[in-house]
Amino acid sequence: MIHPFAIVTPRGEARLAAGHPWIYRADVREVHAGGGDRVIVRNARGRSLGHALFSDRSQIALRLLTRDGGGDADPADDRLIRARLDAAIAFRGSLAIDATAYRLVHGEADRLPSLIVDRYGDWLVVQTLSQGMDRLQPLVVAALQERLQPRGILARNDPRTRLLEGLDRRVEVLAGKVPETVSVEEAGVAYEVDLRRGQKTGLFLDQRENRLAALPYAHGRLLDCFTYDGGFALVLGRRCEDPVAIDASEEAIARVRRNAARNGVAVDARAGNVFDELRGLERLRQRFDTIVLDPPAFAKSKAAVANARAGYKEINLRALRLLRPGGTLVTCSCSYNIGETELADVIREAAADVEAQVTVVEKRMQGRDHPVLLAMPESHYLKCFILRKLA
Repeated sequence: MIHPFAIVTPRGEARLAAGHPWIYRADVREVHAGGGDRVIVRNARGRSLGHALFSDRSQIALRLLTRDGGGDADPADDRLIRARLDAAIAFRGSLAIDATAYRLVHGEADRLPSLIVDRYGDWLVVQTLSQGMDRLQPLVVAALQERLQPRGILARNDPRTRLLEGLDRRVEVLAGKVPETVSVEEAGVAYEVDLRRGQKTGLFLDQRENRLAALPYAHGRLLDCFTYDGGFALVLGRRCEDPVAIDASEEAIARVRRNAARNGVAVDARAGNVFDELRGLERLRQRFDTIVLDPPAFAKSKAAVANARAGYKEINLRALRLLRPGGTLVTCSCSYNIGETELADVIREAAADVEAQVTVVEKRMQGRDHPVLLAMPESHYLKCFILRKLA
């Protein structure tokens, strides 16, 4: 029996040699496999380079599982998947995370490409975002049940990226029972989470450590923009006065109010377009001592970068005008296509336009449970600057 295989171009081979785990369709010279197969990856001379998940629909045709597997013996078997899950779970256990909600598996950075597993207390949420990982979903679920004994496992397989793989979008219970909402705690703050309809898998887990990092610098009057579930407002509200939280979603604002009541924090939660609200606050000559900007991804593709830069500049410019001297600005971008250096340039331009002098107090990224694969720039998506306005 011939094992499924794919032959890559010299450019594809060089990409793998540099450490990147993806091979694009343009660099696959020949393939003998079906969508979702685990395949041997070979160069033009027939030498094995490793094993990968193959997609017959996505532009990302190969997602590497192993390197230099050797011959046609397949080490990318079910035991490997289970061992990788064990390693990912053990790593999170070593982090001593002060939360009941965190990421257990972060795709390529855990050598489980296109697999996301998040823990919310006694429940798990799984995303399988490629043909190959979707086929492995029963194995993943069985292993998670065996190792963690969750009360329920939910598939949040509704991201649009699944359409690029020719996969349907669905939300379904895979094991046990999953309630409409669950309660979790993060650094002493309690949250109500809608696992079926919430952003990402329910919460923005990747900002947990940035919220705590910003806490020592927070003071005075607080404005939290793009608040979603009120994360920054609830954490920084411990040190600040009269927190104002803004989000475009009425549903999110209702959840912020419930979370604020649950934690005994008085938050003025407002539904509105943040761009319009910032302009309105400026017209009213409002001033704040701490401002948070945590917008959704403005640049989901390279084609959107120019407009995204304009958007990031606008909100940072408005925020700096509203910020008192000595104030703290926490400003973020989760757009991979806007790098850390480019975001810094945008902030610098905004500061120059309003004649503000600004210092960088800290540069941060996504939390430790969302590790970055050094050879894969795409895995460094969240950038966070903690800034101080001098004048």
